Amino acid sequence: MSNLTTDNPVALQALMDETIFSNGYDFRSEPDALAKAKDTEYVAVGIPSVDHLSTPVISDKNIESSALENEKDQKGTVNALEVLGGEFIYQGSKDQGILFILRYVAYPYFSPAALDAFEKTIGALKLTKENVAVVNLANAHNPNDFKRIMQFFEPKKIILLGVEPASLKLPPIEHNSYMKGRIATVFNTFSFEEMFADVNKKKLFWNEFKTFIVS
Repeated sequence: MSNLTTDNPVALQALMDETIFSNGYDFRSEPDALAKAKDTEYVAVGIPSVDHLSTPVISDKNIESSALENEKDQKGTVNALEVLGGEFIYQGSKDQGILFILRYVAYPYFSPAALDAFEKTIGALKLTKENVAVVNLANAHNPNDFKRIMQFFEPKKIILLGVEPASLKLPPIEHNSYMKGRIATVFNTFSFEEMFADVNKKKLFWNEFKTFIVS
């Protein structure tokens, strides 16, 4: 398939205005294998972003109502992908080496809107929720310990969705930047709810995330 290029400013603006959570993107994931090593020291690299916009406020009533609906809607889907009985309870598969880390108190994994955005986003990169791993650190069963996460999941690429690196005792990582180590690379970004409320955050996320996944 040939690459589509254009210098037309109108066409470029139309592309920038496109929502990143549509299925219009067609990127193939060809992650390079990262050599395992004993040295787990990380160095922060990437493109920093200016995080000056406020986080959206969601009422407790809306969270409670959405959580109940989410539990009903996801019983037949999320639970079917859920892996129990180990040190961590998680959804999906560890085989690809791609791990999404969340901290949703009101939901087993994602809110309904975030789940839809998640599926469309990874789908645009030829991934599915069946072949990536998703762990919710708000689940009391799951240790909030980065070393144990690394030992259990053995990931090559980690995406923090609205999870502060400091909460896992990691060095500071700017939003939409990554921290590269000998074994894994950690990409830090906003939660989907924050991106829903701010189109600029959405664009910043997509531009860096697609590069991170296919690298």
